[in-house]
Amino acid sequence: MRVLVADAFEQSGLDGLRAAGCDVIHEAGLEGDGLIAAIADSRADVLVVRSTKVTAPMMDSGALSLIVRAGAGYNTIDVAAASARGIYVSNCPGRNAVAVAELALGLILALDRRIPDNVAALRQGRWDKKAFSKAAGLKDRTLGLLGFGAIAREVAQRAQACGLHLVIWSRSIDPSTDPASRGLQARSDLQVRFVSTPGEVADACDILSIHLALSGETRHLVDARLLARLRPGAFVVNTARAEVVDYAALEAAVREKGLRVALDVFQDEPSGGTGEYRAALLDLPDVYGTHHIGASTQQAQDAIATETVHIVRTFKQTGKVPNCVNLATRTPATHMLVVRHRDRPGVLAHVFGQLRSAAINVQETENVIFEGAEAAVARINLDRRPSDAVLALITSGNEDVVSVQIVEL
Repeated sequence: MRVLVADAFEQSGLDGLRAAGCDVIHEAGLEGDGLIAAIADSRADVLVVRSTKVTAPMMDSGALSLIVRAGAGYNTIDVAAASARGIYVSNCPGRNAVAVAELALGLILALDRRIPDNVAALRQGRWDKKAFSKAAGLKDRTLGLLGFGAIAREVAQRAQACGLHLVIWSRSIDPSTDPASRGLQARSDLQVRFVSTPGEVADACDILSIHLALSGETRHLVDARLLARLRPGAFVVNTARAEVVDYAALEAAVREKGLRVALDVFQDEPSGGTGEYRAALLDLPDVYGTHHIGASTQQAQDAIATETVHIVRTFKQTGKVPNCVNLATRTPATHMLVVRHRDRPGVLAHVFGQLRSAAINVQETENVIFEGAEAAVARINLDRRPSDAVLALITSGNEDVVSVQIVEL
């Protein structure tokens, strides 16, 4: 199996891929036409990327079977195009959660104690203890979390150690059954509330920390209306995706409401490791920024490399893809054809031939062999019910077909 790694990647990961029997081509920094050419020339089966965008023309240039995003998100990959071409897309969820959570908490502390401003003043030879002694402190303040995935959970644990109360909104978590949610709520000294809307989080919190994946539903979820519900002087921290926040509205809220902001992600930020970047928001004195470094600890990168190797090795050895993000949760199948048959050559070819003649599409199939390999049962999911005439042809057309059954799905 040939693997093209098109971004910076840990040596331990490259060594692990080679140890798994893969032919590894590592060309960090490939993008655009260069990546199209590399996919075509290498005839790679697997593409591994970090921040590089993967487009439909790139997929069409070669023979990819699997794209691995060596990170948590996958918004840089055209997943719809991959699905249309039968290319698996996988990621490494949760492997960088601790690293991002550590940065989020660090940014919260930096906002409260104005740490960057302290450093800048001292470097300018200016001593101003009076101004920098006005921090509110974190204990007994309320942290609002938008999203409650792996990163937000790590933030919540660390926040409780600082004495912060929590108000949480999640699109998918049921706090009454989720073990992590119940564990957070078990502490009697700190308040933990799950609410039903993002606006309720904004109403209740002193600090808003954003931990949402980018989707059609979450794009600009943090907009002018939600920001208006924050208290004057509230903190806003974004270590997720820039597009989740309307940054123009955020800039206005900083100017009008005195919000203090810390951002690790930016609109149209450079795709490479270095470059020029300017944004009006970053010129405001109450806005801090870091260089999209949330996942960039050595611990996180080692964990992501290990998970990437696991994904590729599993695919190579079993054909299955851990963490696959683009398999249908439910196929369009409406009926299951159950065929009990003798385990002989040509039986399933006969069944599929009759289905093809009837223009019935097979969505999924599974063939289970009984002990001794004399008999088997095929379960075949179909997009519509075969007629009785087709079932009769399946049964009578091959002597090794023992019986057929139709199950409505």
